[in-house]
Amino acid sequence: MMSKFRQYFLTGLLTWLPMMVTVWVLVWLVGVFNGVFLGILGAAEAVLPGMGVVGDKLRQIPGLGVILVVVILLGTGLFVANIFGQWWLRQWSKVVNHIPVVRNIYSSVKQVSDTLFSGSSQAFSKAVLVQYPRQGAWTIAFLTGKPGGEVAGHLAGEHLSLYVPTTPNPTSGFFIMVPRADVIELRMGVDAALKYVISMGVVAPVAVDAPPLLPDGGAQGAAPPPQTGMPD
Repeated sequence: MMSKFRQYFLTGLLTWLPMMVTVWVLVWLVGVFNGVFLGILGAAEAVLPGMGVVGDKLRQIPGLGVILVVVILLGTGLFVANIFGQWWLRQWSKVVNHIPVVRNIYSSVKQVSDTLFSGSSQAFSKAVLVQYPRQGAWTIAFLTGKPGGEVAGHLAGEHLSLYVPTTPNPTSGFFIMVPRADVIELRMGVDAALKYVISMGVVAPVAVDAPPLLPDGGAQGAAPPPQTGMPD
């Protein structure tokens, strides 16, 4: 009787869990957008006299914050996509770069975001297999680029920069630099690898029957079939 009860309970949980997580993520996003909207509204009320009455009415409209934030983001993207908008963006960057403390935060975040969302960037473009945290223990990591600057000068041979996500929350993880020869490139997509990590290995990705890539690397003594190195 107890085994039947446990089986039905787990079946019901697995049925509802994906929907519950999806709803939780959507509610979290709505909360973030509403928080941005309320912050802008509060700043407007502090600067503009008589804005309090209008602000109270706007707060009573459900979902208005999400709609306005999405419209502002789309409008900003449309504005910056042309030459005039690019000029204004450069002027804004110059102003921010002259503000102490703010310029350090702004420039760091801007550089990271430009790298991640650039179409030509290698950041998170490939999933790889690497031995971590010790030899003989394998985990999935994501390519973020190559070491540069002073760090690269202290590393003998070619190295790759990797992000090793934690499970089941991939938003936290570890940044490591490893020799290129110790990295196995996976043919699975980044999405499939991410699902594999989040599911703690339960949702195994389907083997991809893809043509061999350029053979210029691979892990030493690895059990998987011959793999490829990372792109130059």
